[in-house]
Amino acid sequence: MAVAIKLPKMSDTMEEGVIVSWQVKVGDEVKPGDILAEVETDKATMDLDNYEKGTVLHLNVNEGDTIPVDSVIAVVGKKGEDFQDLLTAAPAKAEAPAQEEEPAAQPEASSAAAPVESTPAAPVSNSSNGRVLASPLAKKMAADKGYDLGQIAGSGEGGRIVKRDVENFTPAAGGAVMTGTESFTDTPVSQMRKTIARRLSESKFTAPHFYLTMEIRMDNAIASRKQINEYADIKISMNDIIVKAAAVALQRHPKVNSSWLGDKIRTYNHIHVGVAMAVDEGLLVPVVRFADNKTLSQISSEVKDYSAKARDKKLQPSDWEGNTFTISNLGMFGIEEFTAIVNPPDACILAIGAAKETVVVENGEMKPGHVMKVTLSCDHRVVDGVVGSQFLQTFKELMENPVKILV
Repeated sequence: MAVAIKLPKMSDTMEEGVIVSWQVKVGDEVKPGDILAEVETDKATMDLDNYEKGTVLHLNVNEGDTIPVDSVIAVVGKKGEDFQDLLTAAPAKAEAPAQEEEPAAQPEASSAAAPVESTPAAPVSNSSNGRVLASPLAKKMAADKGYDLGQIAGSGEGGRIVKRDVENFTPAAGGAVMTGTESFTDTPVSQMRKTIARRLSESKFTAPHFYLTMEIRMDNAIASRKQINEYADIKISMNDIIVKAAAVALQRHPKVNSSWLGDKIRTYNHIHVGVAMAVDEGLLVPVVRFADNKTLSQISSEVKDYSAKARDKKLQPSDWEGNTFTISNLGMFGIEEFTAIVNPPDACILAIGAAKETVVVENGEMKPGHVMKVTLSCDHRVVDGVVGSQFLQTFKELMENPVKILV
């Protein structure tokens, strides 16, 4: 009997997905464990596994189409079997944007020279319904190199652009000099960006935020980190120390380690610290589970592993689910102070600024020192000002005396 393959819910927040590429075609024999397609979810591009045995009778979705969860995307069964009744009950496809993809904008010229506009090469015919067919890796490589996918000939199945095509591509030489050219690029919103926009909008406009900012002396933390790294097998970052200090502070102030659930407040007995990481499509928050029970080396190893997975788009739903508190650190970019939007379902998020060398006053004397500003964003439905302030006082005490983190 023919079986309709439906788009599964591949993350806890996924409502729709994009078929990036099919890994099978009509007539192929498939078995459980085969990969049917690459699917862009709201968090990552993931492989869609097959659980049926038989022949691919029909592909109901084109590459590049956006479709709701539970939509029929393919049919597997016996050769020659009738499957039309499986399609009549299929949910309608989500409407695709009017303009799927446009050529990438020309690189911006420096202020010292007029922009140079290259003579475009003849467009390459490797598209389906106006969308250039390319593997995710080829798209990333082309974006990194500033190549226009529309100018690259694809050597993969059906004219699909693959890694070797990007590696072998030579851009056209520059042409006439022009000034005053107006241009723009429209980028279709990815599933991840849609989810970030929806979740953070709901958080910002539903949860009443308030903010608490505190300065922390960082001289002892800097000295302690240097000493720890003389003996540690893995390099400990300042962010690793911050994660551990926050986890220990949450042990002492469990009300901060809570969620608003409408008719109740849930206070967690476990501490799972989300660590915000930037990727091309937005922000992901992989979770260091039971962070209060882990050593600095364990935290460092885990965060480095998450960072590598995030860069390679290999994070899985299990990596980013279950946070009870979140840390967002922009100190490495020189940002001295900022406020972050609470990351649902957490009640609080801690924004970390840069440790800045400045003049401090100690016992009536001015001396050089390092100061870091942190801002705790709180959901006022769960955390009151006093509770948030007490948490920050404990966090400050731990950061200024890092040995207390270890005892």
